[in-house]
Amino acid sequence: MMIQRTVCFSSLRKLLHQAGCVSSSSKVGAYNGYASQSSSSLPLPFPSYSGEEYADVDWDSLGFGLVPTDYMYINKCSAGHNFGDGQLNRYGHIELSPSAGVLNYGQGLFEGTKAYRKEDGKLLLFRPEQNAIRMQNGAERMCMISPSIEQFVHALKQTVLANKRWVPPPGKGSLYLRPLLLGTGPVLGLAPAPEYTFLIYASPVRNYFKEGSAPLNLYVEEDYDRASRRGTGSVKTISNYAPVLMAQIRAKSRGFSDVLYLDSATKKNLEEVSSCNIFIAKGKCIKTPATNGTILAGITRKSVLEIARDHNYQVEERAVTVDELIEADEVFCTGTAVGVAPVGSVTYQDRRVEYITGSGTICQELNATLLGIQTGIIEDKNGWVIEIN
Repeated sequence: MMIQRTVCFSSLRKLLHQAGCVSSSSKVGAYNGYASQSSSSLPLPFPSYSGEEYADVDWDSLGFGLVPTDYMYINKCSAGHNFGDGQLNRYGHIELSPSAGVLNYGQGLFEGTKAYRKEDGKLLLFRPEQNAIRMQNGAERMCMISPSIEQFVHALKQTVLANKRWVPPPGKGSLYLRPLLLGTGPVLGLAPAPEYTFLIYASPVRNYFKEGSAPLNLYVEEDYDRASRRGTGSVKTISNYAPVLMAQIRAKSRGFSDVLYLDSATKKNLEEVSSCNIFIAKGKCIKTPATNGTILAGITRKSVLEIARDHNYQVEERAVTVDELIEADEVFCTGTAVGVAPVGSVTYQDRRVEYITGSGTICQELNATLLGIQTGIIEDKNGWVIEIN
């Protein structure tokens, strides 16, 4: 199906002004349909507006694959300076020097967050300032310049409003937002890049795992490590993710959903799944590995812990052993992409252990509460949700 991509300049400017997202120095790049050309060479002017509320997408068939939207946000900054005003460009390729720091030395970070559409059409972001703080922490570790919290959240708002028609209808998914911070300046010797690019693109998504909302089947990995002590496992650097692919592909070829990693030092304690945090529950007690330097401090993880405490569960953040995993009643994963996903089984050293899933579980309760807050169905008593129009 050919997706029509026409957006009205005046309508877009109006949306951005209403949300406080356009200043006199803000820029909106031109858009003339998705193409593979560089986003820096964009023709003017904007085409006429087609008037549809939604993009031409089969919302019921959404998975977690890239669906290119109309716009992306780009901001650049030289070493020794701070980020200023960025701009919206049409979604397209970007130009990089072959000697860019991100290409040669992996100097890059990414984030992930989502925008949701309420029944009344209003759009919501969930705790975006937490993503901004995590990017700042990662940038410090990776010797990079990062946008301020205000700039980060402002850029997210602009990106969502510019791609408003790509935000799925209520109950049909969300608009996934991928902020990137890249060392794009040229560098030959090992050193921080002289220029950085902050970029956000978007894609409508639904379920991350092919199982949908069905329980996951995890494989405990002992041959490969995700992170090591005093490394970068606690920051969302791009270099943490490609190394998990070999173990993940091997596990999926054997029929598993994903891989659960153990600590590199003892191989006795749980760490993370490839791209999400892990929880176990027994009775009224919920446990998750502490963020001790090798584990990413997930924003969904943090939110689930706070919700669990509000629901009077006993919550423990500490080292969690494989033995405790085997004896647990429930196991579930948390992350921006996955939400709160139930685990039906874990296989460890050829032993398969099954867990409680479905109606009445802790996992279901926490997921329903979290999703209810994110989508505006449940009252947000913590100030987590930002309405952007």
